[in-house]
Amino acid sequence: MGEWNDKLKGKIKETAGVATGDRKLEAEGKADTFKGHVKEKIEDAKRVIKDAVDPDRRSDQPKP
Repeated sequence: MGEWNDKLKGKIKETAGVATGDRKLEAEGKADTFKGHVKEKIEDAKRVIKDAVDPDRRSDQPKP
């Protein structure tokens, strides 16, 4: 869930930086957005590994 916060925060900073002409704020926003994407990919990889290790407990199946 942290990836969503980073992506949203990054987009807001990036937009504000563009609107005000603040290149530093724009760059911070891009960095935060990128960090959110990296976190998302890490979580995806964790899910794939968990599913591969224990196929009976796949993350896309409802839990009992």
